[in-house]
Amino acid sequence: MIVLTIVGARPQFIKAAVVSHAFQRAGVEESLVHTGQHYDADMSDVFFGELGIPAPAHNLEVGSGSHALQTGAMMTGLEKLVHSGKSPDFVLVYGDTNSTVAAAMVAAKASIPLVHVEAGLRSFNRTMPEEINRIVTDRLSDWLFCPTPTAVEHLASEGMTKGVVMTGDVMLDATRFFAERTSTIRPVSEVLRTIPEAPKANGYYLATVHRAENTDDPARLSAIFETFGQLDAPVVLPLHPRTRSRLEGMTLSSNVLIIPPVSYLSMLSLISGARKVLTDSGGLQKESVWLGKACITMRDETEWVETLERGWNVITGASPKAILDAVAANPEGSPPAFGEAPESTGPHSSASECIVNTLLDAFHG
Repeated sequence: MIVLTIVGARPQFIKAAVVSHAFQRAGVEESLVHTGQHYDADMSDVFFGELGIPAPAHNLEVGSGSHALQTGAMMTGLEKLVHSGKSPDFVLVYGDTNSTVAAAMVAAKASIPLVHVEAGLRSFNRTMPEEINRIVTDRLSDWLFCPTPTAVEHLASEGMTKGVVMTGDVMLDATRFFAERTSTIRPVSEVLRTIPEAPKANGYYLATVHRAENTDDPARLSAIFETFGQLDAPVVLPLHPRTRSRLEGMTLSSNVLIIPPVSYLSMLSLISGARKVLTDSGGLQKESVWLGKACITMRDETEWVETLERGWNVITGASPKAILDAVAANPEGSPPAFGEAPESTGPHSSASECIVNTLLDAFHG
């Protein structure tokens, strides 16, 4: 069995790490293609080495550009690849990026079975490019691997039941697997030593800001950073390249401690040491809750509704009052449990193993 896996952005490298390891254990031949959507070394190269992912067999080096230019360039490069050698048995994509939807369209037109890991997510906000990418990819997919029962329900409500499998969340696999290694590879103290004014005994908040709805709206971006300046502890901010360009000319509070983008293991360390997490990311909402840290999501909705239970994740938008109120509040009880592989696959099974075994059964069947 030959699987062609397409990745292009930081979250996809992390998901691919655990699934690729599962493919290797099962003796499956996998060819990894990097579209080059994230091309900065801090957002790309470091992840392959740190997570033990084999170097991509191909790098399309697409780089930045408008959605149309980027997606079109990816499709052109991917089309050449799928027709240049032995046809893969499956094309596998992750999540909701332009790399995802580009690969989905190429696979569908080449009549190669398409596998979508993290299918069925919905924010119900079609102004988000990611939402369009999810919907299109799900419609084109032959296998829809869902991280939660909620995702399965979303697909069913849209008339999609064939090929739908609740596998659990591969990000939970990754968080569990790599969190155990953070203390020996790059402890949080080392990450913080790179900060000019390292947070003292009262701790720090961890923040990320990169969504277009925030970075492309000067009023929202200004409100978020002004609120960071009002928090009662330093805000450690690994800065995404998109956000860096938008902050030019803006005066930031000394309370905001900007550091370069960090590797996945360093991010897990930062989450573990933080008081709380403030983000507009999708994956970081889950990682925070899984690691027992309350999350404040500076968006107007979330795909990960499971994180909202008992106040472990609070949706605030860019409202300063809502953000400050959420920071001051405390969640109730233990963090919500979600993302587990179904019990039917075995008591110690992972989402990654469920995905690989399902594809092997389909291939041999």
